[in-house]
Amino acid sequence: MSTETVVEKTWRMLLERHPEARRGDPEMMEAAFAEPRLRQLFPFPSHGCLTFHRNTEFPWSNDLPFIAGAPEGSFWVYSARYGERLGVVATAQEAAALVVAHLPSDCGPAVDGPWPEPDHPSGP
Repeated sequence: MSTETVVEKTWRMLLERHPEARRGDPEMMEAAFAEPRLRQLFPFPSHGCLTFHRNTEFPWSNDLPFIAGAPEGSFWVYSARYGERLGVVATAQEAAALVVAHLPSDCGPAVDGPWPEPDHPSGP
């Protein structure tokens, strides 16, 4: 019997548009889910954006690039915390690929639980 992880369950509920799941752009979520490196992160849609986190509970890692919906059906990709606009692309698939291209090399699967407090910068 297989047990679903928090990350797997969250992705499933988002993609199925489960009534208890957060709402977000279905095209953005499907494109992100198609990328294996993003699929292992915790997805969090909010305010027209799809952010990715290295952990499953607040406080979030907030150190990864993310996708934002843009005017006229395009997509913006930003570095963490809107630090820099990494690009403007025409499709959600291009946006997801751009996020993957800017993930840190040490970015592995999300860990269960909150991200360490700022005074503990080493992370899990």
